[in-house]
Amino acid sequence: MTDKTGRITLWQVEVFLATAEEGAVSAAARRLGASASAVSQQLTALEGAMGVPLMDRSTRPVALTPAGEALKRRAQNILNEAAAARAEIAGGDMAALTSLRLGMIEDFDADVTPRLLSSMAGELAACQFLLETGASHHLFDLLDTRTLDVVVAADIGAAAEWMEVHPLLTEPFVVAAPPGAVDPAADLAAQLQKLPLIQYTQRHLMGRTIADHLARQNLRLSHRFELDSYHAIMALVAEGAGWTILTPLALARAHRFQQSADILPLPFAPLSRTISLNARAGVLSTMPARMAAKLRPLIDELVVTPSVARHPWLKDDLKLL
Repeated sequence: MTDKTGRITLWQVEVFLATAEEGAVSAAARRLGASASAVSQQLTALEGAMGVPLMDRSTRPVALTPAGEALKRRAQNILNEAAAARAEIAGGDMAALTSLRLGMIEDFDADVTPRLLSSMAGELAACQFLLETGASHHLFDLLDTRTLDVVVAADIGAAAEWMEVHPLLTEPFVVAAPPGAVDPAADLAAQLQKLPLIQYTQRHLMGRTIADHLARQNLRLSHRFELDSYHAIMALVAEGAGWTILTPLALARAHRFQQSADILPLPFAPLSRTISLNARAGVLSTMPARMAAKLRPLIDELVVTPSVARHPWLKDDLKLL
C-alpha cells in the first residue's frame, strides 16, 4: 500500500480536508465537484504517501486517526500558503492566476456579474473561472469551507477574523406598491397596514432581516404570500395582490415590473444593507482589492445611476462605499 516516493499533492490535501470537514466521502465529492471514487482514490494515495492511516471511512461521520488529526491541523495552512504563492507569482497584473472560484449574489447575475467576468477574462487569459450564484448565507458557507475563493454578498454580521472585507454598496429597503393603491402625500404607513404584505422568504437572510425589522417596530402585517423570487413578488404587486419591501438591487433584477409599481421610501424606521466583497485575508494578495475596484464602477453604472435617475429620493441612501 505504501507509496515509496512519499509524494503528496495539493489536490490530495484538499480532498482530505474536505472529507474531514464534511464527514463523508460523498459530501466531500459534492463540495469539490468530483466523483466519490476519485475522492476515495486520492485519500488512499495520500495515506500511502504518508505511510499511516488518516481516517476510518467506514464510520459515519468519518473518524480521523491521531495522524489524521495532526494533518488536519496543518492542511488549512498548506492550502492557504499554496493559494498565496499562486497570487504572489501572478504579480500585480494577476496574469498567471490559473483558477478563481467566485461566488456572487443572484441580485447581480443579469448585469454586473457578466460584465465583471468579461473584464477579468481579458486580464486573466490563463485563468479558469468557476461561478456560484446564490443567497448570501450560502455563499459565506462556501467561503468558510474553502469551496470558493471570493464572494460578493450582503453582510451577515461581524466579519470573521480570517476574512478581508471590501465594502461595495449600501442600499435602503423600499416599498413597492400597486400603482395608485396608496397616496404618498397621506399617511403611507397607515395605508400600507390595510393592504396585504407580500413577503420575501424568511428562509433567506434578506427575508429574515425584513421580518426582524418589522417585529422591532411592533408591526403586525397580514400576508398571504411568502416567496423567494423577486420576479414573482413584483408580478403580484403589479397585479394588485399586495405590497412588498425589497431593495433597489432586487427591483433592478425584476426590472420588467418596475413600471407597474409605485416605488416609495419605507415609511417605518429606515432599514439598509451593505454588499461587500469577501475573501480569506492574506491568501490572494491584491486580487480581492483589485476585484472590488473593478466592481464599484460597474455597480455605479448598472445599479446606482439608473436607480437614482428613476427615483431621485434614493440619492442619499443608495451609494457606493
